[in-house]
Amino acid sequence: MPEELSCDVVVIGTGPGGEALVGRLAAAGLDVVAVEKELVGGECPYWGCIPSKMMIRAADALAEARRVDALAGTATVVPDFGAVARRIRDEATDDWDDTVAADRLTDAGARLVRGHGRLDGDRRVVVGEQTFVAAKGVVLNTGTTAAAPPIPGLADTPYWTNRGIIETETAPSSMIVIGGGPIGLELAQAFSRFGTAVTVLEVGPRILAVEEPESSEVIAKVFESEGIGVHDDVSIDAVAHDGEVFHVTCGDVTYEAERLLVAAGRRSRIDDVGLESVGVEPGRHLTVGDDMLVKEGLWAIGDIVGRGAFTHVSMYQSERAARSILGEPMGAYDTSLPRVTFTDPEVGGVGLTEHQAREQGINVRVGLTDLAASSRGFVHGPGNEGLIKIVIDDDRGVIVGANSVGVSGGETLAGLAFAVRAEIPVDTLTNTIYAYPTFWRAIESAL
Repeated sequence: MPEELSCDVVVIGTGPGGEALVGRLAAAGLDVVAVEKELVGGECPYWGCIPSKMMIRAADALAEARRVDALAGTATVVPDFGAVARRIRDEATDDWDDTVAADRLTDAGARLVRGHGRLDGDRRVVVGEQTFVAAKGVVLNTGTTAAAPPIPGLADTPYWTNRGIIETETAPSSMIVIGGGPIGLELAQAFSRFGTAVTVLEVGPRILAVEEPESSEVIAKVFESEGIGVHDDVSIDAVAHDGEVFHVTCGDVTYEAERLLVAAGRRSRIDDVGLESVGVEPGRHLTVGDDMLVKEGLWAIGDIVGRGAFTHVSMYQSERAARSILGEPMGAYDTSLPRVTFTDPEVGGVGLTEHQAREQGINVRVGLTDLAASSRGFVHGPGNEGLIKIVIDDDRGVIVGANSVGVSGGETLAGLAFAVRAEIPVDTLTNTIYAYPTFWRAIESAL
């Protein structure tokens, strides 16, 4: 019989939200057990946000150096992918060792248990030969794994997901990317700038489909100008690997490359966590209330709840779950969902797109301005592509959504994100001084 141990809360999965929650609850004096079968910290610091942004930072430095000829003289750029690979290994991931993160949890007073955690009835979690009985309950933060589309032949090939490409120490000579979402686009551009010949294949009608069509168009044009092949609305019929080269067949055309990156979405890890033992039917995501409760004694946070697969969303939900567990007050759930795709130019988005707003029956008014035509865009020169698009609920006189595309587009998004979240009246926004010459001054032009 498994050994039974008591505690206050069990957190299964220590991605960013789970790690933060464990520390928060332990600091409040609760007896917390953190269960992790992989690395403490989850996908973000080891195979996602942090190492990928190191790649992007390095690739953007190469691109900016190549703009010197048009601005300030001459420059010779010799890419060395080994430099960024070493930085990822040594600085970001400690060679994929989570000792520092694990010590943070235990230093906070929590118990860290390594292994696969599985529900075994209400408030009960089995990990190996131990059963933890949680007086207050259990929090699921099991995250997602890369999804593989059912393309004939794909499963039999050594394709990359986000993990393989982050761990690589060399940039391939050529690469095909299946998936035109944020992950695929960010890595496609980064590797292209290191000299990899890149082709992006998207089965949908356009890349970056979660954002405005105008934003997708800007990124597609920039990619094409940089020599990245972008093919949307394609049918991917088969994938093969001959030992050296990948062959991806799309109708009458077959694309070939040294490497294949599959970035076609993520799948929730909720199939084998014992949900049936607590009467919860698993779907694509878990349904939660605004307090992150699935049912009494069971909370869920992060990607598995389907409210935005972003680290910052998981961290936000972590705090809401903590308040729910501790009986602390919490405000209304923030549905504005700010997000950034770290291509160059960056694409920042918040709230509803124009299409979503119209689908909801909102009386929409749209403001759109070309960032390159702004004073700062003119001064900036090469690399100034971008736009500001705002979606206004004309009946209420507030912005309900926006896209900010351009140099530091994610930073420019900040003002728009606050405007959406706080429902700042458009009259107030138009009666505001915007510093000159800045990129965010283009918000005034859009208004």
